[in-house]
Amino acid sequence: MAGNVTPFPPKMASAGQTGFDRAELSRIMDLYGRMVSAGHWKDYAIDMNRDAAIFSAFRRATERPEFRIEKRPSLRNRQGMWALIGEAGAVLRRGQDLAAILAPVERKLVRLIEN
Repeated sequence: MAGNVTPFPPKMASAGQTGFDRAELSRIMDLYGRMVSAGHWKDYAIDMNRDAAIFSAFRRATERPEFRIEKRPSLRNRQGMWALIGEAGAVLRRGQDLAAILAPVERKLVRLIEN
């Protein structure tokens, strides 16, 4: 029985989607795993559409995300394609480097572990 093989994940360019590459997602999931181990985060969601890829981290599944990490390639040459957005919707940090965007969350993790 011959069939068509669909690559997973589908090529982002052909799908018209923005997504995280392997290194970016690995870095984000590493932080997520450490926050889960500290007992702070319980759930996450990933949303990929034409304009942005968004990783949302939740303390509980029933509330708004505590942080959203957004990748918007259209802002690459302006404000920076990465943004860290807080629970209230305020942009906490924006820039070109994912590690610099995740720094406030990393500091929060250190405080959680110390307590």
